[in-house]
Amino acid sequence: MRSFLKDAEEKQESDHRIQQWISEITNISYDTMSILEDFTLKIEETDDKKLGFLDRLHICACICRKQGKSVDIYRKRETYGITNIGGNGDGSSHPNSNSRLIVKAFRRATSYVDEEKIFVGFEDVIDKLVEEILKDEPRRSTLSILGMGGLGKTTVARKLYNSPALLEEFGYRAWVCVSQEYSIPDLLRTIIKSFKKGVSKEELELLDKMNVEDLERELRKTLEKRRYLVVVDDVWHKEAWQSLKRAFPDCKNGSRVIITTRKKDVAIGTDDKCFVHELRFLTQDEGWELFTKRLSCNDDYRNWCSFTMLDVGKEMVQKCGGLPLAIIVLGGLLAHKTKLQEWQKVKDHLWRRMKNESIEISPLLSLSYNDLPSELKQCFLYLGMFPEDYLISAEKLMWFWMAEGLIQGPEEIEDIAEDYLNELIDRNLIQVTKRYWGKIFKIRIHDLLRDLAVEKAMEVRFFSIYDTYKSATPYSSRRCAIHNHIETTLSKDLPNKMLRSILIFRTEYEIVGGSVLKSICQNFKHLCTLDLEDFRFGHDVSLECIGNLIHLRYLGLTNTFLSVFPKSIGKLKSLQVLEAMLGDYVSYQVPTELSKLVNLKHILCRMEGHVNLGSLTNLRSLRYVNCDFWTQTDTTNLINLQELAIERIDQSIQLDSISMLKNLRTLFLATFHH
Repeated sequence: MRSFLKDAEEKQESDHRIQQWISEITNISYDTMSILEDFTLKIEETDDKKLGFLDRLHICACICRKQGKSVDIYRKRETYGITNIGGNGDGSSHPNSNSRLIVKAFRRATSYVDEEKIFVGFEDVIDKLVEEILKDEPRRSTLSILGMGGLGKTTVARKLYNSPALLEEFGYRAWVCVSQEYSIPDLLRTIIKSFKKGVSKEELELLDKMNVEDLERELRKTLEKRRYLVVVDDVWHKEAWQSLKRAFPDCKNGSRVIITTRKKDVAIGTDDKCFVHELRFLTQDEGWELFTKRLSCNDDYRNWCSFTMLDVGKEMVQKCGGLPLAIIVLGGLLAHKTKLQEWQKVKDHLWRRMKNESIEISPLLSLSYNDLPSELKQCFLYLGMFPEDYLISAEKLMWFWMAEGLIQGPEEIEDIAEDYLNELIDRNLIQVTKRYWGKIFKIRIHDLLRDLAVEKAMEVRFFSIYDTYKSATPYSSRRCAIHNHIETTLSKDLPNKMLRSILIFRTEYEIVGGSVLKSICQNFKHLCTLDLEDFRFGHDVSLECIGNLIHLRYLGLTNTFLSVFPKSIGKLKSLQVLEAMLGDYVSYQVPTELSKLVNLKHILCRMEGHVNLGSLTNLRSLRYVNCDFWTQTDTTNLINLQELAIERIDQSIQLDSISMLKNLRTLFLATFHH
């Protein structure tokens, strides 16, 4: 079935019947997994010996019905002209083997695109805007960067924000993304946190209770007599800036606000004497320079690109109309295609979609998506679950992929996931925003590419998004993203009790009761991914019900008010990732039952208690463990540990046990000062 799906995906663009066939196959596979998981749940809830004959017969009957339905769908392939192009058709070859070879072939010496090296055409703009910002003008003034999507507004703003000249002048800085849907209280809280550079738990609780007027006063108090720089990125409505404007005091000390927007009325309406810079399109020479720089990110294009290929490339770049995003994506698409006929094929496809003698960005983005191997397509679609302009943890994203079963292969799935991430970056489908210790730390997806991911995901019912600012996606899927007002959303009767993934965003300032957690754990027992980061529970909430989710592979509890793990956590035998970071040096009380989770690979949690970590033989990363806790650990069996972070180290402590960790790649040590 997998090999037929590879052929079907190539044909679905031209035949919606094939798209329906793919959807039916996907649903059958999910249904089959759900039946098997139901069987596991039955055994977990009752002793296997007590599972009666009729119970077993009922489960077998369900499997037989699904099998019959699978056969019917399988036969439809002949009607749709779907052939077996992958493997030998008997399922003996590994389903990912071809794609893995493709991905490996795509990889170059450099695994990501360095924006600094491909920044073209706006150098003079940066100098001009820095000069404007540093003018001897004491009043607080606003600078607006105006331009269509994909023109580089955020890139220019980021260059200004990190400019050495501005870093020297403005010690107080903050960056906030507004987007189309926004909450003024949440934006104000984000700005306050950014300026304060670290907010205590008590201050967070206080901010949670403040209304808009209180928050405005708090921000004005924070910025009083300070010279500050604020970037308000991606403003769609002038009302958003007018609502924020009152909170920024004008202390006549040269403070500045930078706004990026696609709307002219927003740009010119920010201030009485605002400075508006409208970004231009790149010239033909600049467009070609940007394209060739992108081709040379990993290898000088002149080493493999023929003159005829370059002529074809120039025609395509010219049709991009000087739009940087279009040129970058085109370069990412062609960078791994080393044959003239491959470039010609891309050109022919784009020319068929061309309107008014110029290329539209959407066909180019769609072509880049369709060019992905099937496994990478699903990984790209997953990015659509994150809110617009969201800074995504690269590590967490890969853990989500693994928990969802999107990463499979004969090698370590962590390594495969990293390959996939690098490939999406190399194709310019996602952008690196922050690196830490040489590793990719934070990424983002351009809103036009996110729109593409959401559009394609809707076609195949890959996920549902619940957003009170928009209408919810009108169908049942196996993945659910909640972007705000979680208690309201989860109090509804969600259509699919077979949900495998719940991701919750923008909840940092919403305190909810334990009934929400109880509802999740009782109603969605097939969950394999549950991320509750910033899910602010009341102090009296217990995690005891979490033991119901026996299929859980990823559990995210970072920045919640919870600080005690229940004994029921020992039931999560499938758990691979436990992420539960609180504030600095704030620990979770962990029961001994945690040592039963032998499938755990990654623990990000400061722990207190008597847990035998030595039994977790699959552990690959452990952050951030207290030194006293570590010295009590038998490290003999931690043969797979690759990343270790130990805190609160006293100078008299001996850490000889670290020498036994033969596969250790990263070691972080933090001393403790009395």
